[in-house]
Amino acid sequence: MPKIEEEIESSLAVVEPQKYKVLLHNDDYTTMDFVVDILMGVFHKNVIESERIMLLIHRQGKAICGVYTYEIAQTKVYQVKQLAKQNGFPLLATLEEA
Repeated sequence: MPKIEEEIESSLAVVEPQKYKVLLHNDDYTTMDFVVDILMGVFHKNVIESERIMLLIHRQGKAICGVYTYEIAQTKVYQVKQLAKQNGFPLLATLEEA
């Protein structure tokens, strides 16, 4: 049998997944301590970074807590919503394209 060699040109395009920003929004009821706890627990920020972001939320009305793929961002928003509800706070988390 003759040996047949074929050259196959393949082009694999590696595409970075779309990223989404998760934002926390200021309100008049959620305590600053709770926001810091959320930033540490859900977003894995240290105390100093959590306090810095919490103050940005307080002063600017909202702040970015992290940038993630869609599924992870959606999960973070859900976790914040559940924890806020369990603790009686109206804390709002949203996501938007980065």
